[in-house]
Formats: sequence, structure tokens, C-alpha cells
Amino acid sequence: MFIITTVVQAILIVIFLFSGVGKVYGSLMHIQNFTRLQLPQWFRVVTGITQLIGAMGLIVGYFYSQWATIAGIWLAIIMLGAIFAHIRIKDSFKQTLAAIVLFCLIIVFLLYLLPTSLLL
Repeated sequence: MFIITTVVQAILIVIFLFSGVGKVYGSLMHIQNFTRLQLPQWFRVVTGITQLIGAMGLIVGYFYSQWATIAGIWLAIIMLGAIFAHIRIKDSFKQTLAAIVLFCLIIVFLLYLLPTSLLL
């Protein structure tokens, strides 16, 4: 189980670091997505910062598993918000799929992680 959580944690760190940096620095893709989602551009920056905080929490979580649990819950909430943003504008399943997959990946991570982090 340790290998699974370590690999999934690394994948989540990379995804949310790149996504967060892209949102904060205003990559064209993220600007267009937030426009399409009918969300203000300042919210793109806030979302990027929250993703970076979550990624940093996962990094610290390699040393303190409680941090990984908190960061996982934090990122799951962010991804729920992303899913609802897609649903709100009636996006297709295909357009919503990335947010759904990330949310599910975080939940799997938390299910493997929670029993060990509660013991420490």
C-alpha cells in the first residue's frame, strides 16, 4: 500500500504544481477555460494558489502523513468545485472528465492513506 500512496501522491503533486503555476501565471489555456466556465480571471489566480498550497501540503505529507491527508481533502474540495463549475455551464461529460478523474484519484489516495495517518 505504501508504494501505491507514494506513486499517487507524486502524480498528484506534479499535476497540481503544473496546473497551479499555469493558473497563477495566466497560461492561455487556463484563461480560456475560466472564460468558458464563466468565472472571473481573479478566481483563476485564487484557484491556482489553492492548488499550489495543496501540492505543497502533499510534499510535506511525505514526512508527516497528516499533512497529506489534509492536503488530499483540500484538493478533493477544489476538484468538487471544478466539477460543479462544469455542471453549472452544462459542459459535456468529456469536458468534465479530467476533474472527475482527478477527484476519484484523490479519493483513492485518501482511502489508502487515512488508516495510516489516523494512527500517527
